[in-house]
Amino acid sequence: MPLGIRPLVDFAFKKIFGSPENTSALIGLLNAVLKLQSPIREVTILNPFSHQEFEDAKQIVLDVRARDQSDRWLNIEMQVSIASGLLKRLTYYACSMYVDQLQSGDNYSNLNPAISICLLNKNLFTDSPQPHHRFQMLDRSSGRQLTDAIEVHTVELLKYNLEEASIATASRIEQWVFFLLRAHEFDEKRLRELLPAIEFQQAIATVATISEKTEDRSMYDQREKALRDHEWRLAAAREEGEKIGEARGVVLGRIQILQSILSMTVSSEAALRDATTEQLIEIEADLQRIARARGQA
Repeated sequence: MPLGIRPLVDFAFKKIFGSPENTSALIGLLNAVLKLQSPIREVTILNPFSHQEFEDAKQIVLDVRARDQSDRWLNIEMQVSIASGLLKRLTYYACSMYVDQLQSGDNYSNLNPAISICLLNKNLFTDSPQPHHRFQMLDRSSGRQLTDAIEVHTVELLKYNLEEASIATASRIEQWVFFLLRAHEFDEKRLRELLPAIEFQQAIATVATISEKTEDRSMYDQREKALRDHEWRLAAAREEGEKIGEARGVVLGRIQILQSILSMTVSSEAALRDATTEQLIEIEADLQRIARARGQA
């Protein structure tokens, strides 16, 4: 029977990668994304998993903060939707990690790299098939990088190959994406066969524990529902916004037609940009009254 646990649900994601006993899973994911010359061997999780942080059903908890053996500060998070200003927020968060390292009186030379990694379950750069972007501080002319400063990574999961038949020989990052997106489809035995590396075995064991343990499964189900509700609210808000935009466009078009009929200066969209929909409706009503008075409507 399939495990039925989606690692993208915040409770599962945080338990898999944010539990101190699961550091090999986190290290495996970090190394797959960062591809450092000297791989990460040890991490200290700074905001470890706890059941309490998931008690608020309205909050989506999808980030793990850690520090590795080279004192790099790392934040890895999962985003199930693309919010406005996402890249700015990721940059701000990485800058905050960089600045927060210093205490009063510390020397700037004590600062260590701050790396923010965002795994995305939606496409961010729709004009490119490239799934992984790595943003660094560099000089455009020389290409010289500030390697010990701030770094932001975006990983668009849906752009990777997720074929079961070839996943055993795929790259590590592709294997992790396969695990994140498709682990719920397989039973434990088959998933272990597909992903035999030790870091996956630990992640799979955690997924299996969630599926079997009553307390964990109950919390997982609650969080999965919260995630569905969150996505529904976002979709409803987008739909409502589109309807409002369409209605506004129709009213604006009618205003311009009436102004043209009445031989008035036709207002541009820019000129009416700051007017509310209600104000546009009032302008249209005034124009209709003028047209009727002139016998033109």
